[in-house]
Amino acid sequence: MSERTERSEGREGMPGKHGMSERTERSEGREGMPGRLGMSERTERSEGREGMPGRRVAAEPRAAGPTRRSAGMSRFAGPALRYLLLLLMTVLLVGPFLWQLSTALKSTGEPIYGPDTTLLPTDPTFGNFGKVTEVIPVWRYIGNSAIVAFASVLTNCLLGAMAGYALARMRFRGRGAVFAALLASLVVPFEVIMVNVFLTVRSLGLVDTLLGVLLPGAVSGLSILVMRTAFLALPRETEEAAAIDGAGEWARFWRVALPSVRGSLAVVGVFSFLFAWDDFLWPLIVLKNPDNFTLTVGLQYLSGTFTNDQRVVAAGTMIAVVPLLAVFFALQRMFFRGIGEGGVKG
Repeated sequence: MSERTERSEGREGMPGKHGMSERTERSEGREGMPGRLGMSERTERSEGREGMPGRRVAAEPRAAGPTRRSAGMSRFAGPALRYLLLLLMTVLLVGPFLWQLSTALKSTGEPIYGPDTTLLPTDPTFGNFGKVTEVIPVWRYIGNSAIVAFASVLTNCLLGAMAGYALARMRFRGRGAVFAALLASLVVPFEVIMVNVFLTVRSLGLVDTLLGVLLPGAVSGLSILVMRTAFLALPRETEEAAAIDGAGEWARFWRVALPSVRGSLAVVGVFSFLFAWDDFLWPLIVLKNPDNFTLTVGLQYLSGTFTNDQRVVAAGTMIAVVPLLAVFFALQRMFFRGIGEGGVKG
């Protein structure tokens, strides 16, 4: 009993002393040390936060000033250079056209050469256009050129689309060789094969006919290449669905593929019209009868024995340019849409 009493008293007494002392020391340590450390650390951090940013803020404007200026100058120099290049290209491309138009509108008393020449005519007149009709049968020549040009548009669109579809969709032996020959024809100048083409046209009896003028340009490698690229960009699923429904090869081409590449057809049509209307060398070689002359060949009579007025020549040139501008502006939406048709696949 005595031993148990002493042990119980010892157990009750000792923990109390040690517990009180340890708790007191810990509480004092927790209350004293963190407070000191916290105050010192907070003071140092606050001093560092108050001191360091001030130095950085004071140093930043000095270093950032030239950078901002250089960035602003580079941001301004880029658009300025682009607009300068666009202005230069506009002057080079549109300048000769405006000068020719100004010359066509000038009267006889206004100078067209020398330092006194001005861009804008002081006394504009349309009399030079009337003189063109007096020197040459301009309306007949316009009709001949229109026949050749529109026929060339029709044949290039139809034959070029058919050939392009065959190269893009059909599988046949020698397709790679045909495509290689097509690409080779694009880099061969017409002057190299002009003699052979003339001998072929003469053997067919088409010399001095508009059909002989049309035949070499009835379909071009460029037209086939444009249409092939357009057909390759089309998804095959639509044609496969048409084939499942029983559509043949011609039906898939005519009813499914061809309506989907109208923009590319506009590109082919514009280029075909441009090449056929502006062609001068080949009609000059093939045509002999003045009644069959195209407009580009007939305009050469404006500067010769009967007349040598550059104002009349400029007026005739403007007459030849007007149909080209009309066709382009009429088809410009489809033209630019067709340029991008082969760039992204559907």
